[in-house]
Amino acid sequence: MELIQNTPEISAYLAADEVIDHEHPRVRATAATLSVDAPDAYTYAKAAFEFVRDTIPHSQDVGDPRVAWRASDVLAQRTGICYAKAHALVALLRAEGIPAGLCYQKLEVIHGLVAVKLPGEEHWARQDPRGNKPGVDAQFRLDREQLAFPVRTECNELDYPVLFAEPHPVVLQCLREAVDRPHLWQTLPTDL
Repeated sequence: MELIQNTPEISAYLAADEVIDHEHPRVRATAATLSVDAPDAYTYAKAAFEFVRDTIPHSQDVGDPRVAWRASDVLAQRTGICYAKAHALVALLRAEGIPAGLCYQKLEVIHGLVAVKLPGEEHWARQDPRGNKPGVDAQFRLDREQLAFPVRTECNELDYPVLFAEPHPVVLQCLREAVDRPHLWQTLPTDL
């Protein structure tokens, strides 16, 4: 899928902010640990993806009631829903100078993804750090997408074509207002 940047400058996809706080010591330390065995951007990006996908459980899958939305908090609490895990992965990528952004799918509710642009690559590549479970097998790939959930157009699902440099306001508001994950689950956005 060809993504359309909501901000034309690539520098926006490297920036730090309140959510993608890649200058936070916890994010920097995690990035430093992951980069030890990563001689190039591809190896690092794959390691960061697998770290978020595999070591930070999706809070719904494990029944964790906490709601994290800031990347450093996701890394500290080691839990989060798809949006939070996407924020953590984007922060880890940007911490190592790899352009990354946020994109979304409309399923029953809005699902959060990441797109990365590695050196030498012409296009952004969508990745899904949601976390695997039976029936879900997301993988880090550049040659083709292997996301957690393929869009079913017959169910009015769709891939939003916009690549955001920062979290979509609807998503961020939902996360910030949630008192816990059960409350969050009742208020997830169904459209952007």
